[in-house]
Amino acid sequence: MSARAPVDPRKLLTWLGLFFGAAGLVLQFWLSMQLAFANGRDWPGFLGHFFAFYTILSNVILVLIYLSEVLPTPRLALFRRPVVRGMMVANIALVALYVYFVLRHLNALEGLNQLADTILHYLCPTLYLLWWLVAQPRGTLRWGDLPAMLLPTLVYFIYIMARGVWVQQYPYPTLNAVELGYPQVLLNAVYMAAGLGALCAIVIALDGLLARQFRTI
Repeated sequence: MSARAPVDPRKLLTWLGLFFGAAGLVLQFWLSMQLAFANGRDWPGFLGHFFAFYTILSNVILVLIYLSEVLPTPRLALFRRPVVRGMMVANIALVALYVYFVLRHLNALEGLNQLADTILHYLCPTLYLLWWLVAQPRGTLRWGDLPAMLLPTLVYFIYIMARGVWVQQYPYPTLNAVELGYPQVLLNAVYMAAGLGALCAIVIALDGLLARQFRTI
């Protein structure tokens, strides 16, 4: 009787991350669509609101990163870059920390809403961190990559503030310029940028540390 081949943890985490990421996004899309249409939104309004959330955009990028592992197409080459993959460790960690410490007390979720929230805010970040630690080559990040790792979130912030001027809606309470005013929102953004910068620095330092440890083994 032939022995079973051992499970490749890289492939296992890739498929788990892809499955739960896609499932969580589809479930959240369906739940949000039902709520939006019940409140009288049209399709453009719903899609604009849905894709304004940092959580949704971050999880979409994680799914594309996993897809870039299983599909050899050059169209996904951007998502194979170590800077993008390292950046997303910090971004998805920020999502989990922000939701846990700031947002989870604001709404009592139940049923499928709680399930979607748990998948996108806790399970997917955990799976991606494990995948990055297990599956990625070490020593690929440099301190000079830090500005590039912060740039997409800056673009997101500018877009959300510009969109808020137009529709008078903001995806997160800390960015609500209508209620808080622009000085407080800018201060909140500075805090978040500092937190993201610290997380990116941790990712770069961890990448270098693990590279040195593997060289000494």
